[in-house]
Amino acid sequence: MRIEVLHGVNLDQLGRRDATHYGSLTLDQLQSQIETWGSELGLSTGFFQTNHEGAFVERLHALRGNADGLILNPGAWTHYAYAIHDALEIAGLPAVEVHLSDIGGRDAWRQLSVIRPLCFATVSGKGPEGYREGLELLNKELAG
Repeated sequence: MRIEVLHGVNLDQLGRRDATHYGSLTLDQLQSQIETWGSELGLSTGFFQTNHEGAFVERLHALRGNADGLILNPGAWTHYAYAIHDALEIAGLPAVEVHLSDIGGRDAWRQLSVIRPLCFATVSGKGPEGYREGLELLNKELAG
């Protein structure tokens, strides 16, 4: 099974962002860890990161038939990008929303997620381990 992990705006800056919220791993280190966890579960992982909302939308459009499930961390787009919501709906794939920080315990504007209604699970505030949990949830969901 192929899992696509999509990272949004500013996640390419991991390692430079506030470590209390985002940890100390760079995006490359995080993706390497996710790939290892995926392999342990028998999952193939693909990765995509962009700081351009349109590119994120286009990637979602391209995934139907090319992935079995999704892990999404759109970054700040989580809170207002209805274009991403609509593209996720079009993709029609099982999806888990993952956030490194506890978005529910931060600023009020971060507590809204426009993609949450289209995701069967949300993992927030567990740092990199949240991605492992997301993979485990997807593996279970896809196994039926």
